[in-house]
Amino acid sequence: MRLQCGRHAIDLGQPVVMGVLNVTPDSFSDGGVHPDAASAVEHGLRLAGEGADFIDVGGESTRPGSAPVALDEERRRVLPVLDALAGCGVPVSVDTRKPELMAEAIAAGAVMVNDVTALSAPAALATVARSPVAVCLMHMLGEPGTMQENPTYRDVVREVRDFLAQRVAAAERGGIARDRIVVDPGFGFGKTVEHNLTLLRSLEEFRSLGVALMAGLSRKAMLGKLTGREPGARVHASVAAALLAVQNGAHIVRVHDVAATRDALAVWQAVASDE
Repeated sequence: MRLQCGRHAIDLGQPVVMGVLNVTPDSFSDGGVHPDAASAVEHGLRLAGEGADFIDVGGESTRPGSAPVALDEERRRVLPVLDALAGCGVPVSVDTRKPELMAEAIAAGAVMVNDVTALSAPAALATVARSPVAVCLMHMLGEPGTMQENPTYRDVVREVRDFLAQRVAAAERGGIARDRIVVDPGFGFGKTVEHNLTLLRSLEEFRSLGVALMAGLSRKAMLGKLTGREPGARVHASVAAALLAVQNGAHIVRVHDVAATRDALAVWQAVASDE
């Protein structure tokens, strides 16, 4: 199984690691750490050196309680970083829900769009479809500002899977080939800790959608509630969560701590290959 991202064909037979690069003042873990393009690019190159298969650049925090960012501000944060990293040898993704920025990011060299709203904005689907890039369709219950206010499901796995199946079908109808599509159940996006744990246990069920599966658990609040640690001290819990995600069916893990995740996956792969 391969993921087609423009000129890049990503082999999904081995775990794929996506490194997180937030160029924001208010992201839950690394907000304000990279206040300008130069420091963000430096960190992106560090992630590539640690073994990232993708670098995911975002300029708008979608943490619980966050407020939307104006297009011009998100553009100012993201585009110089994308432009600088486009030739670094590692595929670059843009994390945005704005169709205008999707188009500009693709023109700047992004080969994947990571959209927390699963291309629901008007013109978003058409923008991606007329390009050769891949797309990640994520599930979110509500909006970032309110999504953690009493999220409720009758059957979280079935409801999230049904939503993603609908968005995959819509993407295909719109002209996006299945080998360009990734789905993400959206850990922490309108889910309680128990919802997240149920989804993590049940990731294999999402493989039946027939597209690449991504899991993003790195440093999230659920890990803080389980360990009592602040975001910056959740490295060990994040690595454990990424490893569990891969064991349970994820093709791609989206992480802040690339080197630590790579080391854990190397040990897991060595053991698994001997079975």
